[in-house]
Parts: sequence; C-alpha cells; structure tokens
Amino acid sequence: MTVVHDPHVKLIRPVVPKTPNGCAECLELRSPWVHLRLCLTCGHVGCCDSSPLRHARLHAHAAGHPIVQSFEPNENWRWCYVDEAFV
Repeated sequence: MTVVHDPHVKLIRPVVPKTPNGCAECLELRSPWVHLRLCLTCGHVGCCDSSPLRHARLHAHAAGHPIVQSFEPNENWRWCYVDEAFV
C-alpha cells in the first residue's frame, strides 16, 4: 500500500462514530452493507464502495469530507475520496 501526502488531512478532526452499529443510511433504509468507513471530519459512518449504496463516498462528496478510515475490526488505514489514495 502506497501512502501519499494529501492536503486534505487538514480536515481530519477527533471524531466519535455517530452510528457505531452500522452505516447511518443503511440502518434507516434497512439495507445491507459490506464494510464500514468512518468520516474523519464529522464521525459519519457509511458503507464502502463494495456495498450496494456506497454511502461513505456519497457523504464524502456531499459534505466535502474527503477522508475516511476503515471502521472494520483490526483495520487501520485511511482513504481520500478526492485523491483516490491512501493517506
């Protein structure tokens, strides 16, 4: 995995997951998800791009919060949706 310097890291804040039990939108819609991503700007929990509705990506673009971290057990990586790169 190649990690790049990303100017969007300045948007990272200390966050608390808003819906620690799953993707906020999928829970409301009762839709399944594959993996979860945590927005590092506001704490939104969304589903990954392999999930049917891709809520993490939709949130990143709609809210202008580009960087997420995996919200899966034993995973510790971050992704920038703007630069399509690990950060």
